[in-house]
Amino acid sequence: MQELTHYIGGAHVKGTSGRFADVYNPATGEVQAKVPLANAAEMAHAVEVAAKAQPAWAAVNPQRRARVMMKFVDLLNRDMDKLAEALSREHGKTLPDAAGDVQRGLEVVEYCIGAPQLLKGEFTDSAGPGIDMYSMRQALGVTAGITPFNFPAMIPMWMFAPAIACGNAFILKPSERDPSVPLMLAELMEEAGLPKGILQVVNGDKEAVDAILDHPVIQSVGFVGSTPIAEYIYGRGCSNGKRVQCFGGAKNHMIIMPDADMDQAADALIGAGYGAAGERCMAISVAVPVGDETADRLVEKLVPRIEALKVGPYTAGKDVDYGPVVTAAAKANILKLVESGVDQGAELVIDGRDFNLQGYEDGFFVGPHLFDRVTKDMDIYKKEIFGPVLSVVRAQSYEEALGLAMDHEYGNGTAIFTRDGDAARDFANRVNVGMIGINVPIPVPLAYHTFGGWKKSAFGDLNQHGPDAFKFYTRTKTITSRWPSGIKDGAAFNFKPMD
Repeated sequence: MQELTHYIGGAHVKGTSGRFADVYNPATGEVQAKVPLANAAEMAHAVEVAAKAQPAWAAVNPQRRARVMMKFVDLLNRDMDKLAEALSREHGKTLPDAAGDVQRGLEVVEYCIGAPQLLKGEFTDSAGPGIDMYSMRQALGVTAGITPFNFPAMIPMWMFAPAIACGNAFILKPSERDPSVPLMLAELMEEAGLPKGILQVVNGDKEAVDAILDHPVIQSVGFVGSTPIAEYIYGRGCSNGKRVQCFGGAKNHMIIMPDADMDQAADALIGAGYGAAGERCMAISVAVPVGDETADRLVEKLVPRIEALKVGPYTAGKDVDYGPVVTAAAKANILKLVESGVDQGAELVIDGRDFNLQGYEDGFFVGPHLFDRVTKDMDIYKKEIFGPVLSVVRAQSYEEALGLAMDHEYGNGTAIFTRDGDAARDFANRVNVGMIGINVPIPVPLAYHTFGGWKKSAFGDLNQHGPDAFKFYTRTKTITSRWPSGIKDGAAFNFKPMD
């Protein structure tokens, strides 16, 4: 069995804690590797290496740092198929979805090529008599990121690319469920010209997370995962004086107005609700048709589309719609919530509980589910399911539909499907959610805008990628400067009298 490593100081390093986690093939249920779980001493060593390497990297001018990012983009494109296959093998995503994971991270790297422009400060000439004032953006030092299993390529690049472009060193603690791609990314960054020690990958669990949060040298921490853990990391990190950004859970609503193109809305819900087996923080898990007639038409359109979904391993070809969920525990939690929906009175229109894939009986596959007549007091509405389960909550008016999205504790993403520009504009202006789609089901911003939710979906003042990333990974220093009169006044041929 393969034994994975950490990546410290430009080399693969075996774990010394004696603790390991199993890495599964989600399609077969088999353990395919084991990954070391770092202790505090191993984390401290990685931080020490990073701290020694960082000052020299920060002294490299931004244009040269950007050239490393340019080369890294070339290498990502070169190894796209290799990265996607490794990602699919550990996560379970289809190959096109895995390639998309890499691609969306690559786009943030492309944005970071603009570091020379993004790191420019400000200058005021003659702020006072003979006084100039200017600001500089400077690197924090050693930074860290704790990333989730569901995007093992994209989210690490969302964090380490801007951090490193700003002149920081970066400690990456990826998910122990699918750690191979982050290790591959670290190798590619050094092949692109990044000095050894600037990007470290330290695998681990809570012990490694706590070591990051408590280490005095680490200046900032980024996190993506569940809301309870986001709250924990935000609180502990901030209390230790670190700059922290945490992104948590989601329950994303899609409002379907009576005038919407129902085929377009149904197609959008299929991709947004069942793609990646629903394991996306921006997945649409709640459809809110306005009016019973709209709801009936929507469900009628959804049923044949859902029944036609092809579920299987990534090796079954590119026409597979989605694969397994990541672990047996994830599958069990999804099915438990489905049972609660049935018990609490929701109408299970499509029942995927008995789904069984011949030849992959031990895999972590979950069949598609569709609930209708879900109410907001049900667990399947209140909780993030993170699986291929779509709930239809019928609203009798636009205001009721808007209120559902606004009253929910999560505020990551939402969407409205309508032909009415006035309704769309009102929705975008009023809804208290961070990312809004208008006839777009998954409104993840492109790399030059920022990604972030509201309410219990995000903790911290700055979003991920875009301009906010360059603010998060730098400190602003402001200089007020005055120079005394000097040689420009010309030579003096006599002693000046005392004043």
